Amino acid sequence: MKKSILIAGLLCWSLCPAGVAEEMPLKPLPAAQQELARQMNEFIGRMDKKYFDRVGRLNGGLVFEELLTDTDYSNYDIQVTRGPVIEKAGRMLAVGKLTSPGRGDRVLAWSRFYSLDIHPKTPLVGMLHAAIVMQFFENGESFVGGWLGILPGTRIEEDLDALKSITDAHFSGYGKDPDLWRRAICKGTEGTVAEFRRLPACVGVSLYARPVFPGDTDKSYVFAAGLFDAFIDGYLDIVEKRADEPFTEADIQAQDAMRKRWLIDQLFSDPFSSKIVPFNVWSFANVPPVIKF
Repeated sequence: MKKSILIAGLLCWSLCPAGVAEEMPLKPLPAAQQELARQMNEFIGRMDKKYFDRVGRLNGGLVFEELLTDTDYSNYDIQVTRGPVIEKAGRMLAVGKLTSPGRGDRVLAWSRFYSLDIHPKTPLVGMLHAAIVMQFFENGESFVGGWLGILPGTRIEEDLDALKSITDAHFSGYGKDPDLWRRAICKGTEGTVAEFRRLPACVGVSLYARPVFPGDTDKSYVFAAGLFDAFIDGYLDIVEKRADEPFTEADIQAQDAMRKRWLIDQLFSDPFSSKIVPFNVWSFANVPPVIKF
C-alpha cells in the first residue's frame, strides 16, 4: 500500500485515473466490448478533469492525497482533496480482477468501478454519492450499473426538486419512467441491512436494480454516463449557490446526524463496504471529514 500527498493549484495529470486504467491491458474481449471499455476509461478521465477542476475553482486550489492499494479482487486508486467550500471530495477507481464474493460464479474479464463522494462545508447541502460500474465476463455477459443520490441533512425542497427534475428529464429523454430505479435508491438493494441504511433523498436513482436497457450494454452505458455527469453538474450548481448563505445550529446538527448515518451505513449496511472493500479504502474515499458522536 502506498499513500502520497501532492500540493498543486491544478490537477496533476500524472495521477489521472484513466492513465492508470489504460496501463493495465484488457483481457481478451470481443471488439464491441473493447470499444466500450475504451469509452469507459476515457469517461473516467473526463470526469476527473471536469469535477476536480470545478472543486479546485470553488476551493481556490487543490491539495491531493492519494492511496494506491490492492486486494485479491481489485486494485484501488483513490484521490482526495479538501478545502473551505468542498470540505472533502473523494474519488475511487477500482480495477476489478476477480468476481467479488456473493456476486455469482461468472469469471470476470474486465471491470471498472468509479465513484465520487462530495462533502460540502455548508450544512445546507447534503453529501453526494455518485457511482458508475461497467463489467464484462468471460461468458460474454456484461453489466452496467450505478448510484446517483444526495443525502441531505437540512432539506431544502427547491434544491432537491432541481435534482429530481434533472433525473426525470434524463429518463424522459430515453422514453423511460424512473420509478423502478428511484424506488431502489429509497429502499436499497437485496444485500443492504435496512436498520443501518443511509437515508438518501428520493430524487436520484439506483441503476443496480436492473439494466435500464436489458441486453443493450452500449445504450445502458451511454444512459448511465450521461446521468452521472448531469446529476453531479446540478449538484455542484447547488453547492455554489448555497456556499455563502447563513445557516443555523439546527442545520449543523442535521448535517452531523447525516454524516454519522453514512458511516454506520458503510460499516453495517452496504454489502460492499461492510464485507468486501477494505476499511482503509472506502473510509478514505467516501467518509465525511468530520463525524461527531
